[in-house]
Amino acid sequence: MPSARSLITGLAAGGRHHFTAAEVRTSLGVSAAAAKLALNRLSKQGLVASPARGFYVIVPPEYRRLGCLPADQFIPALMEHLGLRYYAALLSAAQYYGAAHHRPQEFQVALARNRRPISCGAVRVSFIARKRIADVPVRSFNTPRGTILVSTVEATAIDLVGYAPHAGGLDQVATILSELAERIDPQRLPDAAQTAPMPWAQRLGYLLEFVGAAEKAAQLKAYVLEKARDVTPLLPAAPHKDAKRSADWKLYVNAAVEAEA
Repeated sequence: MPSARSLITGLAAGGRHHFTAAEVRTSLGVSAAAAKLALNRLSKQGLVASPARGFYVIVPPEYRRLGCLPADQFIPALMEHLGLRYYAALLSAAQYYGAAHHRPQEFQVALARNRRPISCGAVRVSFIARKRIADVPVRSFNTPRGTILVSTVEATAIDLVGYAPHAGGLDQVATILSELAERIDPQRLPDAAQTAPMPWAQRLGYLLEFVGAAEKAAQLKAYVLEKARDVTPLLPAAPHKDAKRSADWKLYVNAAVEAEA
C-alpha cells in the first residue's frame, strides 16, 4: 500500500500541485480519520498545506518558509474545486498591469458572494462580493502552476473606484489609476462600466481626468452624460451639500484627492 507521502510525491512528479482529502482516502484505501491523520503529519512537516477544508496544496521547497503556495498558484484550482466563478481583483489585479509597488498584504479575489478570508501559512486571501461577476471582463495570466483569471485593466479601474476602501482609499486609487492609465483602452471603458453601478463610472472618469488621463476617459464621459440620472458624491460617506459640482461627470466633488507623484 502506498504511503500518503509517496502519493503526493507522485502527484507532484506528474505536475499536480493540489489534491483533496477524499482523493487521499480513496487512493490509500483508508478511513477518513486515517487520511486526516496522515495529512496532519505531512502538514506538520511542511510538505502540504490546507487553504480550505478538504483541499490541500503540495508545498515545494522554495515555498516552505511561506508555509503554503502563493495565492495565485492555488486560487484557480480551489475555485474550480468549489465551483465558484472568480477573478483576481483590485490591488492584486493592478499588479498584473504594472502597479506593482502597491503590493497588497493579502491577495484580493472577487466572487459572486462574500466568503470568509483564507489564512494558509503566511498567505492571506480576502474575498470581495461583486454583483454581475459573470459580466465582468477578465483575461488569463500565466503562473508557475497554470493560469489565473484577472479582471481586465479597464474592469480593474472600475472596481478600484467602486471598492476604494479595500484599495487604500481615494488617494491610493488615484495613484494607481495614474499608473494604469497608459494600459487602459478608452473604447473598452464604457463596456466595463456597464457591469457596475453608474456612480463608479462617474467617479472613475473624474479621477482619470484628475490624474491627467482625460483622453482615456472621453468615451466614458459620453456614456455618463447619456446614462447617468443623478448627481453622485465623489466620496460616498462624506457630506456633499456645499460641494462644488463637476457637470461633465454629474459629480459632487466633496473630497480633496492627492495622488502620489
